[in-house]
Amino acid sequence: MTELEILYQDEQIIAINKPNGLLVHRTSLARDADEFALQILRDQIGKQVTPAHRLDRKTSGVLIFTLSAESNTQMQKQFAENKIKKVYLAIVRGFTDDSGMIDYPLVKENGTSQSATTNYHTLSRSELEIPFGKQQTSRYSMVEITPQTGRMHQIRKHFAHILHPIIGDRPHGCNKQNKLFKDNWNMTTMLLHASEIRFFHPASNLEITINASLNDEFNRTANFLKLNTGQGETI
Repeated sequence: MTELEILYQDEQIIAINKPNGLLVHRTSLARDADEFALQILRDQIGKQVTPAHRLDRKTSGVLIFTLSAESNTQMQKQFAENKIKKVYLAIVRGFTDDSGMIDYPLVKENGTSQSATTNYHTLSRSELEIPFGKQQTSRYSMVEITPQTGRMHQIRKHFAHILHPIIGDRPHGCNKQNKLFKDNWNMTTMLLHASEIRFFHPASNLEITINASLNDEFNRTANFLKLNTGQGETI
């Protein structure tokens, strides 16, 4: 069984660096999975845990669990009041603007529309001498993303909307670009990572910042694309 990387732990909360491909909990939408972050963490620390929020199966990074009903109530209140700030890193197709705000409503499964806003700024760009489509080169950007709302697949849908889909994303990404990465570099991981979360501790009310390092495949891809991740020296 997988052992999860614990980033922070006290009597009220615990945070892990969720691997790409791991579901947070059981769901009827993914019957192929037999490992889940909730069950693995529960068995790893020998305590009941409750996820304070969600990350997509394909997204890696900081994931917080609460260890008591009171802590969970406090964390949910912070999420509802938009007091919790999350930062993501992603590698996307094309050259993004230096910074931008994506304000584009998203439609839920029941057909209702929800407002959704995502801010980003570009950390680095690269251009490879690899033809793609009608272009003679392939362009990529490393972006730091701060969503202002928390809609399902918001970041993935928003970057697809501005024609800078996240590399490795399915179904919101570019299938031809994903095939390019698989054929050339054997890379099939979705390159979206929850790198930081800031919140107020449910007991002490002190502000806490938790960071999660990038996974090996994200780092490998950043290296061969010659992109700066913002988490260390320029590649």
